[in-house]
Amino acid sequence: MDVALGLIALVSVVCAGSALGRKINVSVPLLLVLAGVIGSFLPFVPDIELNPELVLVGLLPPLLYAAALQTSLFDFGSNRRAIGLLSVGYVIFGTLAVGFVVWWLFPEIPLAAAIALGAVVAPPDAVAATAIARKVGMPRRIVTILEGESLVNDATALVCLRAAIAAIAGTVSAAQVAGGFLLAAGGGLVAGLAAAYVLTQVRKRTRNVAINTSISLMAPFVAYLPAEAIHASGVLSVVVAGLVMGTKSPSMPNGAARLSQRSNWHTVQFLLENSVFLLIGLQVRTIIDGVQGDSLGASRIWAGCAVILLAVLLLRPVWVFPVTYLPRLIPASRRKDPSPPWQHAAIVSWAGMRGVVTLAAVLVLPADLEHRSVLVLAAMVVVGGTLALQGFTLPALVRLLGVQGPDQREDALNQASLMQLATAAGVERLAEIGTENDPPEVMAMLKRRTQERGLAAWERLGRPSAETATPSQRYAHLRLAMLDAERTKVLELRRGGAYPHEVLSSVLDRLDVEESMLDAAAEDLDLSSGGGEGVAQPGGVCEHLASAPDAGAPHNPFCAECVREGTTPVHLRMCLSCGAVGCCDSSPGTHASRHYAATGHPVMRSIEPGEDWRWCYEDDLLG
Repeated sequence: MDVALGLIALVSVVCAGSALGRKINVSVPLLLVLAGVIGSFLPFVPDIELNPELVLVGLLPPLLYAAALQTSLFDFGSNRRAIGLLSVGYVIFGTLAVGFVVWWLFPEIPLAAAIALGAVVAPPDAVAATAIARKVGMPRRIVTILEGESLVNDATALVCLRAAIAAIAGTVSAAQVAGGFLLAAGGGLVAGLAAAYVLTQVRKRTRNVAINTSISLMAPFVAYLPAEAIHASGVLSVVVAGLVMGTKSPSMPNGAARLSQRSNWHTVQFLLENSVFLLIGLQVRTIIDGVQGDSLGASRIWAGCAVILLAVLLLRPVWVFPVTYLPRLIPASRRKDPSPPWQHAAIVSWAGMRGVVTLAAVLVLPADLEHRSVLVLAAMVVVGGTLALQGFTLPALVRLLGVQGPDQREDALNQASLMQLATAAGVERLAEIGTENDPPEVMAMLKRRTQERGLAAWERLGRPSAETATPSQRYAHLRLAMLDAERTKVLELRRGGAYPHEVLSSVLDRLDVEESMLDAAAEDLDLSSGGGEGVAQPGGVCEHLASAPDAGAPHNPFCAECVREGTTPVHLRMCLSCGAVGCCDSSPGTHASRHYAATGHPVMRSIEPGEDWRWCYEDDLLG
């Protein structure tokens, strides 16, 4: 009964805290940590002991798997050098550096135990990095690097921790440590690929939605447990399986199973992510009580913990800036991947929040270790300090440095263009498989519905207007009203008892499916979170678009300003007045918009393959 009440209280606080955070625009993770800290000092809240086995086996695999499912394997691969230098290089560097700082502060603590604490506090948390990075609206490449780092760094840290604990118990050689790394990395990679292959084959042959979804929920443990059984990295195995499954999932049969998987994993991720932050806060009182009476003395302990936190904050930029720019001193490396702006390196340096894995890992230290409670408190101070200092100030830092996230209008243009290409492929396939015996009205309906979906994507580029709704907006509004009336009628007939329950449920399910599709489309109608700025509806009158010349895309185009500044463009645009090529607003340089600001040339066109739309800066109109 106590466990059930505890779970209900946990989920209730998580839901209430998440709703409140969104309402008052405060970071939900930080709000839940604060709620946990307050709760830990309330007399009616029982002491919550964080079981490291529960976190490392029960929470970490599904959390990492859920994050890996949403991470692009292609983006991960294109940023593998930066991710590897952070997730492996920085963790090893941080483990040793923090370890020696701890040993210098507290010579009474064995060096191996100090290095174990270094391994514990070295890896930034996957949940904290992802939650805050996405809320802040960072450039996609920074988010990809932070996500990739947080997916892999736990594996490196846990291997370092195992080696340090082995050294505490006896002796460990450099060869044993190197062998442990090779086994962890190689075994985790093989186990993850094997798990992904088996799960993919099983799910391809499983048509039942419930069974298919259940297999998906088992996936992180199917990858984790065999890897751990052979002393490989279960964490790395889960990440590899999640990346592969996330890439393979869209091409698997059974769309209902794919929708069910996404919906269920979103719920699991929401509950686990936010529960983790609440659990962090609930540990505070227990950990503080644990150091009372330690022979090192309270003032020395707290001062040492503050220095350890300072070292953790400073060591990350000490590593990030050199490894970002030194490899690019090699001309071949610089040509392949130009140096990013220093602002990007500064943001990556400051996005190093630690989380629940740090707390769980420190509790793995031997119970009889001298001054163990001091090491646990130091880990708690690092977690709380990084979440508070970096978590609260990271959004302000991003704004101060003038770093922009993905441009929503640019994304909407690309979405509409992609939908247009997909629609054309569908219509072309229809022409191939259609026969003379197919009813003309069926063929016309298929073409119309397919083309309407593509046109709706372009309509959603329109600037929000209270006076005029696009056809798609009006359709969604009217159809939702019709569905409400249809559902009311079905529920009225259900009360009469004239229809079997199974029949009623089937009809209601179909109505729900259609309503969910309309709700998803409605969420895309407002492109700008600030409102008021967007692309006008098709058909708008613009003399600039009408008089702009038709110019073809140049051969091998490039943004000269990006080359000069050493930045990497995302998409390229060409001015139709002078032919200058600039990068889009999702690129670091935003040189196309800057060209308009400098010259006043109003119209540019996309010169990306398969795109021929034009844009008037002066009238905010698409052509």
